[in-house]
Amino acid sequence: MNPFEQAEVLLQEIEEQVLTNAQDAEAFRIKYIGSKGLLKDLFAAMKDIPNERKKEFGQLVNELKQRAESKVNEAKISSAKASTKKSFEDLSAPGVPYVVGTRHPINIVKNEMVEIFKRLGFVVEDGPEIEDDWHNFTALNLPENHPARDMQDTFYIDFNANRLLRTHTSSAQIRVMEKQKPPIRIITPGRVYRNETISARAHCTFHQVEGLYIDKNVSFADLKQTLYYFAKEMFGSDNIRMRPSYFPFTEPSAEIDISCFICNQTGCSVCKHSGWVEIGGCGMVDPAVLENVGIDSEEYTGFAFGMGIERITMLKYGINDIRLFFENDMRFLQQFS
Repeated sequence: MNPFEQAEVLLQEIEEQVLTNAQDAEAFRIKYIGSKGLLKDLFAAMKDIPNERKKEFGQLVNELKQRAESKVNEAKISSAKASTKKSFEDLSAPGVPYVVGTRHPINIVKNEMVEIFKRLGFVVEDGPEIEDDWHNFTALNLPENHPARDMQDTFYIDFNANRLLRTHTSSAQIRVMEKQKPPIRIITPGRVYRNETISARAHCTFHQVEGLYIDKNVSFADLKQTLYYFAKEMFGSDNIRMRPSYFPFTEPSAEIDISCFICNQTGCSVCKHSGWVEIGGCGMVDPAVLENVGIDSEEYTGFAFGMGIERITMLKYGINDIRLFFENDMRFLQQFS
């Protein structure tokens, strides 16, 4: 049988083949167009074909190959459709499980903090994350070239236009004081940004809950009792301390530390082996800030505080690396379901 006759026979065989499933299609492919298939022998016979008929033979063999490949593809597509149709029609088949998401630990703790302060009469306020220099710095007693501005490494969007990512949610407090007369009792939870080196204890973006209370005869004792109440409700312990500090917008000012629940004050990387973790700052609102927003500092006084939600979440759940909150690792997040 010459190569032309062999090709005609193979073409007839290919046309007559009935492929009913993916297994048949794979066996057909191996037999005819595999690396050791029958079509390979036809291609090898090309050298024995007279030159004047090589083109004719080549076209015939290519047609054979294309038809075989087409038959394989059609069988696989048909098999896949049949399998899909069967899966929809089989009502006894087990259902497809859906993974239900969980609330992020930052949101869990933020909402808990908000609820605690709401019980003390604080109202939630919000402000823009893209701020101007006045609300983020100047109104808070940080005029241009003030050295305290260096304490907060700022992300400027447009330096000439004084557009920046807010470095604290105190800017939202300024906006409230500009439009509302005392008494004012608000908290401003939200995301803030600082150009800091990312490590186990710090990140360039994090979350704060800041509080402000302005009224007549507000004292530092009121501030201390507010923070003691918060610590008792959040951690079941009021084991906190206040260290004298400096903030341009409060005077006197203090750092808020709470005992490290991760190591039980024995020392770890989160508390820098001190047994205490700083969770924020506080103090009495500086009279200059009140005057900047049109509130009479002779008649009204107030206190302010700000806490990092990440720090409190780390303490509450025993998390030793702040970077875990931003990595979207499902193994970490599913622990809070």
